Amino acid sequence: MELKFGDIQETALIPLAIKASETARPNARIKDLKAKEIIDTLGVDVSKYDPFMSHEGVVARTILFRNALIGLLKQYPDALCINLGCGFDDKFSQVDNGRLQWFDVDLPDQIAVRRKVYHDRERCTMLDGSALESAWTKALPKADMNLIVMEGVLEYFSKEQVKTCLNMLCDSFAHGYLIAELHPPFLEKHSKQHDAVKHTNATFGWGTKSGTKYLALEPRMKLVSETSYNEEMKKYTLRGKLFAIIGKNMNNRLAIFKW
Repeated sequence: MELKFGDIQETALIPLAIKASETARPNARIKDLKAKEIIDTLGVDVSKYDPFMSHEGVVARTILFRNALIGLLKQYPDALCINLGCGFDDKFSQVDNGRLQWFDVDLPDQIAVRRKVYHDRERCTMLDGSALESAWTKALPKADMNLIVMEGVLEYFSKEQVKTCLNMLCDSFAHGYLIAELHPPFLEKHSKQHDAVKHTNATFGWGTKSGTKYLALEPRMKLVSETSYNEEMKKYTLRGKLFAIIGKNMNNRLAIFKW
């Protein structure tokens, strides 16, 4: 593996570091051997990207996204699945049912780095593409149902960019589900207080209290469900239980939209 520390955007290091450290625990709630391999290969201290609350949030997010995808794939086992803004994420290996077609899509520079640690697999292909432009969608096979995953992507977009993205998805795919991570207005104003993101140059974009705010930007979409990460985090620790009460409206959510 030829990966170097500077190859990875700092925001991508956060989930990588957390998934790697959780995988190494005796009673790991999630297993991501590729994340552990990448972090071990880098050989640098990434502990600042792995504070307690962000750790619990990424674990909860991973579980919630996995379960949501598995649920949808039971209804649509032959779906076309797209991990848009994939970074180093490997959801394919978590949910593969032996039938789906999967595409990991990200900007060309990110896909170039991803190719240093991943290879295209049967029914799992890497593709250059932007969440704000539709050109890449022309290369995809047609499917009756499309499942688009956007984890850790929309929270860095402005309201205008979110609208552009939603419009592009509905224009490009006749039918689909968007499984997306949303964040509250609180984080939009407090990027530098976030326990992990404060160590990067990233800032959060447009935050919402409810996924219904997205419907005004793209009326073709319907909000199917919305689940706070608190619902998963409170299962494991006292701090998670307390935050679910104190920080009821301060955590990210998994939202599922349909069109």
